[in-house]
Amino acid sequence: MNPKLASIAIGVLVLILFGQRCYHSVPAGHVGVAVLLGQVQDQTFPEGPHFPVNPLYSWRDLDARQDSFKISQLEMPTRDQLLSKVDLSIQWRLDASRAAEIVRDTGDKERLVQVHLHPKTRSLIRELGTTIERAEDLFRDEVREKLSAELDRRLREYVASKGILVDSVLLRNINLPPVLAEAISRKKEREQEVERQRAELERIKLEQEQQVAQAEASRRAAEEDAKRLRILADAKAYEIATINKAASGNPAYIQLQSLEALKKMAEDPAAKLYFIDGDSRTPLPLLHMGDAAGASRR
Repeated sequence: MNPKLASIAIGVLVLILFGQRCYHSVPAGHVGVAVLLGQVQDQTFPEGPHFPVNPLYSWRDLDARQDSFKISQLEMPTRDQLLSKVDLSIQWRLDASRAAEIVRDTGDKERLVQVHLHPKTRSLIRELGTTIERAEDLFRDEVREKLSAELDRRLREYVASKGILVDSVLLRNINLPPVLAEAISRKKEREQEVERQRAELERIKLEQEQQVAQAEASRRAAEEDAKRLRILADAKAYEIATINKAASGNPAYIQLQSLEALKKMAEDPAAKLYFIDGDSRTPLPLLHMGDAAGASRR
């Protein structure tokens, strides 16, 4: 090969390799940190292409997007000496402005969690648990909200200096000690039984009230019927009294009544002989006069 052409080829190759070293592209959502001969550079590089850069740089691209860190079964003792277990979910992200400091002091995101976030969360849970009087208080909404807010505040304050930004701390679950969980379960069952009995008593009370109302309605109806019958009886009595009063001085009415009585006596199979006093203004039947006469002859 022509030495001149070989030199040109080698120069082009060196230029390409050297050019690649002078260019660096930071992925989306990341922040670039340059390291020169083992020393972390204070300057950070946002996402996107960067050219020219020192070809001697080595690069550490840190993910600055929001991340979720979950911790399960963290032990939390309360003042009553019972040990509860807590499940947490922490939304956090890396502080891009402190990326160089993170690489220099800690390393990367995984070590941020291992060295700072996880240990501090565990420590705060145990510390905050001692401010709660009884483990069963963790079922109260106000206690859980206060615990979550205090944990969020104190965790933010501590990890901010470590290059960690906490967006939220969520209490996902709290598992009480088995003995307490069983006691609470039994208590709830008793409360539910009391509620069922109360509902049954209310039902019986309602039925009794309905029965009393029906009895009262029946009593009022009976009183109305009795009142109506009394009115009818009084009217009938008044009618009879009026008729009797009007007929007491009327011979024709008395004679008519006598005839009606005679008719009924005639229908009696035991009657033998009847006499009528024809001289009377109001002829009346004389019963069994023959029997009386025969008895006198005997």
